[in-house]
Amino acid sequence: MRSSIVRFSAFPDLVEDVLKRFENLGMQAYRFFEWAGKQPHYSHSIGAYHTIIASLAKIRRISRSCGILSTICEKGVLNVETFCVIIRKYARAQKLDQAIYAFNVMERYGLPPNLPAFNSLLSALCKSHNVRKAQDIFDQMKEQFVPDSKTYTILLEGWGKEPNLPKARQIFKDMIHNGRYPDIVTYGIMVDVLCKGGRVDEALGVVRDMDARACTPTSFIFSVLIHTYGIDNRIADAVDTFLEMERNGVIPDVAVYNALIGAFCKVNRLKNAFRVLSEMTHKGVVPNSRTCNIIMSSLIGRGDTDEAFRVFRRMIKICEPDADTYTMLIKMFCEGNKLEMAFKVWKYMSLKQFVPSMHTFSVLINGLCDKEKVYEACVFLEEMIEKGIRPSGPTFARLRKLLIKEKREDVLEFLVQKMNLLIKEPLFD
Repeated sequence: MRSSIVRFSAFPDLVEDVLKRFENLGMQAYRFFEWAGKQPHYSHSIGAYHTIIASLAKIRRISRSCGILSTICEKGVLNVETFCVIIRKYARAQKLDQAIYAFNVMERYGLPPNLPAFNSLLSALCKSHNVRKAQDIFDQMKEQFVPDSKTYTILLEGWGKEPNLPKARQIFKDMIHNGRYPDIVTYGIMVDVLCKGGRVDEALGVVRDMDARACTPTSFIFSVLIHTYGIDNRIADAVDTFLEMERNGVIPDVAVYNALIGAFCKVNRLKNAFRVLSEMTHKGVVPNSRTCNIIMSSLIGRGDTDEAFRVFRRMIKICEPDADTYTMLIKMFCEGNKLEMAFKVWKYMSLKQFVPSMHTFSVLINGLCDKEKVYEACVFLEEMIEKGIRPSGPTFARLRKLLIKEKREDVLEFLVQKMNLLIKEPLFD
């Protein structure tokens, strides 16, 4: 045993890999981090420090993160990326003042903030749905940090997700006015923002501007256009856009095919959707879980549950199902009074070592509550809590009502205690 520990301690990369693999396990990851740090002839890599800071921030252990920051500083391996990690995690935790403070305090640690750090701060704020705060900081500091194309693109994407189309348009105009011409990423975001805002014709104007600047639209841009036409039931325009993309020499990827399949499913033309599926596989484009989820969702909506399950069985030979796949199937079987099939899907998911999402657990527990199978619902709720996943309020309330009805307050108290322990020592964010 001792020799194996010595061999292990000689591999900082291995420690970093383990931490990344178990980043979502919070304090368990931290305990491993501390144990590894005490091994002889071993020093943590900067990547290990960054990973554990991110892990602790996910469970709001900010004070421990600050302690690790001090340790990094003492070891002389502090860099700009360390602060970027901290800024991102503070912003995600909605601790905006601390995120901004971390940016402002960089100089005290001998790292004057630069444009990449400024962009990182704006990006962190935008991704945590605080684009207005990001805009205020940009307006205050744009003379100190001369914005580049990436700066404008970050704000453009932030306003697009708000959503605030007039603001997004203004950022796009300001970018060009200040001599920061859009790149392919910026164009893609602008097209996406306009399409989501129901301005597909204006998005086509942006695509024409790309052509004028000899900037070829990407498959992502075509997928956005096709998807938007599908939502609007403009199937002819969706097909024409797909054909235009091929004429322009842009090779369709799985996202483009998914958009076209989705467009056909939207207008209930399943045969065409299956033809597209056949074509993409013939051309060597491997379907993904999203491909099959689109088709399965359409089939379930039509009440063709047997065919939906056949699609699933074909799918698992090609690609890995995702949380949406399992949730969709389990809900389908629960609503169809086929709990034994829902359990089979759950068992398969467990064999694949796929960790169910909160929504997947909720669908099964609610399905069991519908049939007043309280014991089975409690078993799955306990499993959910033990995996570190907190049940939603409505799901727990529903089970609570059934337990009280059956005079099983003892079981309810047991579950409440486990819930309280999870809240006190969370494993997941």
